[in-house]
Amino acid sequence: MHPVFRFLRLARTVQITWSATALVLAADKAATTKAPAKPDDLTTQIGDGYRGIWYMNQKVGEPHIYKYSGGFGTYPQQHVPIAIHVASQRKTFFVFGGSAGNVTESKDELQHYVSYYDHATGTVPRPVRILQKRTEDAHDNPTLSIDAAGHLFVFSSAHGTGRPAYIWRSKKPYDISAWELLVTTNFSYTQPWYLPQSRQFLFLHTLYKNGQRTLNWKSSPDAKQWTEPQLIAHIEMGDYQISFRHGDTDRVATAFDLHPDHGRPGNGLNYRTNIYYLETRDAGRTWTTVDGKPVVLPLTKSENPALVRDYRAENLNVYLKDIAFTADGHPVLLYLTSKGFDPGPLSGPFQWHTARWTGSAWEYQPFVATDHNYDHGSLFVEADGAWRVIAPTAPGPQAGGTGGEMVMWLSRDRGAKWEIAKILTHDSRYNHTYARKPVNAHADFYALWADGSALEPTPSSLYFATRDGKVFRLPGHMTTATAKPELVP
Repeated sequence: MHPVFRFLRLARTVQITWSATALVLAADKAATTKAPAKPDDLTTQIGDGYRGIWYMNQKVGEPHIYKYSGGFGTYPQQHVPIAIHVASQRKTFFVFGGSAGNVTESKDELQHYVSYYDHATGTVPRPVRILQKRTEDAHDNPTLSIDAAGHLFVFSSAHGTGRPAYIWRSKKPYDISAWELLVTTNFSYTQPWYLPQSRQFLFLHTLYKNGQRTLNWKSSPDAKQWTEPQLIAHIEMGDYQISFRHGDTDRVATAFDLHPDHGRPGNGLNYRTNIYYLETRDAGRTWTTVDGKPVVLPLTKSENPALVRDYRAENLNVYLKDIAFTADGHPVLLYLTSKGFDPGPLSGPFQWHTARWTGSAWEYQPFVATDHNYDHGSLFVEADGAWRVIAPTAPGPQAGGTGGEMVMWLSRDRGAKWEIAKILTHDSRYNHTYARKPVNAHADFYALWADGSALEPTPSSLYFATRDGKVFRLPGHMTTATAKPELVP
């Protein structure tokens, strides 16, 4: 047995004493947060390095302290894309949530940064800060889109209705130095997809209704003038979604859950369950099931044509991670199931799975078990048919907390068997978490993530990995205009 498997098995069998009395079952705090006392700082500034935001959500008591926490500069998975490779420019552009420098549980302020990795020189410039939000909430992290002319668009999210959201456009193509503010509004969980064939934006996003999350779409030719939001789904107490675009086409797939109002030991977002799947090929005008059958929106009932698997009947939580597509265009879903939202062994096993559409049915395969619901990684389906996952699947220095040590996994039989291609990080000071894949990922900048303690506020560094398993740390402090990332041994 591989030593990592022995370590994982040991970690899952250790009995950890913990108290459930501190668990708060209400909706998360930020959904009803009041507007900040002073407005966001919308001035563009040149940063002096790459330092991510530390964030926690919901205190739960010893020994885990928080429901989830850590270096969340690339959080959450419902924000996509955060990185895009542009072959013509030999650059991977990316955004992240940065720290204003006051690393505490609740007094830091989130900065939205944009930058790029220059594949020709192997360097990064100083990142550009677009704005500073008056919150430490990493749910407000930015996302990125790039149009056919090369203009970059940053979608600055809000979390709930208490803060504004923004859409920004670079003043010049493929240039991060100067920005114009296009829109000030409110939206959450941003997923802006530029559609290269029809040359328009399809914006999947969440709007809050009575504290519940509703899934919506709208479209625009320029990211300034938008159609009215159209409801995709509001099932029972709400939904979370992930999405991805199929190659350089206009096809966009979304997978989503439901926040139940019955049938589990509790209700609401902490008891998220079920998997649903829809896709559109015409910028949201029509939506279909995976087998091409049209669906009338919105979806408001748990039993509906988009249902992939009824995990409520199995009494399991579902945490959606990623979507990828096989060479024949069939979607593959990566997700995790558990017995509950609590950190710690009582909610285990925290079992990862894949679900692959075969053309006639969904095929499910177990992947690996980890030690936390919010261990997040990305799935790559490559040109030769290999499946690759980069995720924090080995326990880290804060075992039982969000994240861990990053591992690269490989399957050559469509998820039936997996092997460790490389252990990417080891002997770390902090847990690594939220490995995210760029759109059209280049082998030299294949996944982006951050680190940070799962037990207390700490500084957070940002990292990227190559497809062959080299890991680089982005420079935390820069004294020159550009710098080479540091190779992590």
